[in-house]
Amino acid sequence: MPVLTKRDSHIEIVTVDFPPVNALPVQGWFDLAAAVRAAGEDPDVHVVVLRAEGRGFNAGVDIKEIQRTAGYEALVGANKGCYAAFGAVYDCAVPVVAAVHGFCLGGGIGLVGNADVVIASEDATFGVPEVERGALGAATHLARLVPQHLMRTLYFTARTITAAELHQHGSVYRVVPRAELDEAALAVARDIAAKDPRVIRAAKEALNGIDTQQVHRSYRFEQGFTFELNLLGASDEAREEFLNGR
Repeated sequence: MPVLTKRDSHIEIVTVDFPPVNALPVQGWFDLAAAVRAAGEDPDVHVVVLRAEGRGFNAGVDIKEIQRTAGYEALVGANKGCYAAFGAVYDCAVPVVAAVHGFCLGGGIGLVGNADVVIASEDATFGVPEVERGALGAATHLARLVPQHLMRTLYFTARTITAAELHQHGSVYRVVPRAELDEAALAVARDIAAKDPRVIRAAKEALNGIDTQQVHRSYRFEQGFTFELNLLGASDEAREEFLNGR
């Protein structure tokens, strides 16, 4: 299983571990969604820390799985899995603290953009390379991290942005050395966990209720264009070019 969980007092630590780059297969996205959702439903959990092992936080979907699967089954599964995982983070009944290191790409942006607090290591970079993979998606979540025109520039160019730059925009709360990342994330989580969980759960629901962006609907709208690009053949060509260029 690419998703591991453990409890630290009232903090549920959800770890993604799927070598080599944490590009999750279809089932991995659903496993992640289930883990986060279960944590929020547990009354003993006051906050969730979402972290990863390995070279980077998340490299999006497993493109190899999509390419080796006949038809569109894996593509549809990846889209539904990402939708479920992103939604589980956003809808989690308790706050979710994302601890990001290394690369955070594509689906990783969907997770981080829907998190409540983001802590990042100095080596963390964030981006959405979808236009180079023949797909669309996660602009909804990138727009929660940077201003509109910067989001568009990053999206069209597939460039990345550093944790330090996101800190200047206020979307990353703290930037710390890699060795201090887990403790920094746990420090914020402990601060939240010490509050009355009845109040924190109500606050999470209230903040989602006043959110100006309907993340579920806007992300689903983006996914529709990915299906169009696949039907046109553009996505398959882009994925093959990416895999052959590795």
